[in-house]
Amino acid sequence: MDRFSNTLFLSNDIWVTLTVKVASNSIQNLCSLRITCKAARDAGDADIVHRSVSIPPRHATPWWWSRDTEAMRFFDRCMAARHPELLFREALRELFIRRNQDVGFQMLNSATSRGHKAAKYALSMTDDNDGNRKGLKLFRELDAAGLLADYNARCFSILNNSWPGEVQMPHIEEQYTMCASPRCSTRGHMGLLYDYRRRTAE
Repeated sequence: MDRFSNTLFLSNDIWVTLTVKVASNSIQNLCSLRITCKAARDAGDADIVHRSVSIPPRHATPWWWSRDTEAMRFFDRCMAARHPELLFREALRELFIRRNQDVGFQMLNSATSRGHKAAKYALSMTDDNDGNRKGLKLFRELDAAGLLADYNARCFSILNNSWPGEVQMPHIEEQYTMCASPRCSTRGHMGLLYDYRRRTAE
């Protein structure tokens, strides 16, 4: 590269920008870029790169990543950089498995503030939204965009496939509904994935 190009003279900021573009495509592409030269390797260590890398869905993640030391270290670094997808997944675990409401809502809000759409859906299904007004607004935005079914399935998939047998859904009670009016189209949607056991059985 030194002989045939001027990449040696690019600033670190440009390298980081290029690496973010590559990382947002796939983890494999990021790894391929980082082995090309020292500048690319150094740029790949930036927090913004770890925050921007494309994380594959659970069903498309190679099984051995969960047992590989380097892969685990990489995902830990992404989590430390507040990657929105990993924040979203961990938020579901905190909310519905560990029952750490404060931590879960904090992570969910953080992922939502970074533009994560599925986290926005999950947040609209919770009861921690300023008297439900914020949740109702989020719900209507996603409903208007036709995204509710996709994000419901995504949340269900993460909970069902990631930690089978561990999910403990709350009982369906009146306080979990978004609106008490029988004419409200959002009635009954407040509890995230209440039909977990029924869909699992089916």
